[in-house]
Amino acid sequence: FKDCNNGCSAEYTEEGGSKEVVDTFKAKDLIITPATVLKEKPDPDTLVFGTVFTDHMLTVEWSSESGWEKPHIKPLQNLSLHPGSSAFHYAVELFEGLKAFRGVDNKIRLFRPKLNMDRMYRSAMRATLPTFRLCLCTFASLQPSLGVKKPTKALIFVILSPVGPYFSSGSFNPVSLWANPKYVRAWKGGTGDCKMGGNYGSSLFAQCEAIENACQQVLWLYGEDNQITEVGTMNLFLYWINENGEEELATPPLDGIILPGVTRQSILDLAHNWGEFKVSERYLTMDDLTTALEESRVREMFGSGTACVVCPVSKILYKGETIHIPTMENGPKLASRILEKLTDIQVRASLLKMPSYFNESLELNPMLMVRRE
Repeated sequence: FKDCNNGCSAEYTEEGGSKEVVDTFKAKDLIITPATVLKEKPDPDTLVFGTVFTDHMLTVEWSSESGWEKPHIKPLQNLSLHPGSSAFHYAVELFEGLKAFRGVDNKIRLFRPKLNMDRMYRSAMRATLPTFRLCLCTFASLQPSLGVKKPTKALIFVILSPVGPYFSSGSFNPVSLWANPKYVRAWKGGTGDCKMGGNYGSSLFAQCEAIENACQQVLWLYGEDNQITEVGTMNLFLYWINENGEEELATPPLDGIILPGVTRQSILDLAHNWGEFKVSERYLTMDDLTTALEESRVREMFGSGTACVVCPVSKILYKGETIHIPTMENGPKLASRILEKLTDIQVRASLLKMPSYFNESLELNPMLMVRRE
């Protein structure tokens, strides 16, 4: 990807991550406009996911004429967008979601944000949105004209929402899945490996059918051989004894239809570091799964994502039959271990001796935070 004529003239390499681009924005140029009225702090025990937002937001505007403007922290407010903005009509937008954790040392850290930023960079390249060195969250084209074309104006905005634990204390609730090859989440050559809103909006109809069939999530299949790809909006892992009699943790490979999840990569890194069983990125089909279940070779199946870290799977509705997955009967020992280890790293990072790949967590600079008096 070189010189896409919209402010990005740098090459992207997966090994090296995002390189410096012509236009970027810097923390030293940050403008802060504090809110004059602050909301009352919510009770952490009553938080509903994604419904409460902090008092401030960050915006950074871009145009093909002047490049990036100065980043601006301002009171949380509605966006004023032209109704012809291409983000509305042609989904020229992308987003990222990541968590900030307050550690036992009272410092706030983002968990492996570079992985999110590299993914966002790739998504921006695919959407012909301007590139950047480091930015977070939602990115949309504001070009006020109809017609499918590269944008000349864009906006990054960052909003924050406090959340409690995904699972209530003492619980680790499994989900049921609905698998119907009629619906496809992504396809080769598409944007399934990008964090774009269009990938999610188009999945809602299948999700509604899953609920109508008394299932909580969709198990996305692909191809004539019904390859297992993702679970709802999560990556998928299968812990089993494979065809060769090996103890294996397997997840579908990043072939263009799988989102390269940060939690997914963290689980692979952990499991490789443990060195206790085979860890594979490989194709898995429904025939592979059903055969393994018949032969009692399946131990656990679980999804992974930023919101829940890991989420166990207990059953799959497939071709009119309910397939039982013995995840909970087996503990789930591995899923619970992964959940405990990752949350331990996220909260106790300052006290742990961690592998080098987990030292990517970013400590937030309190000088750049708008504090409540």
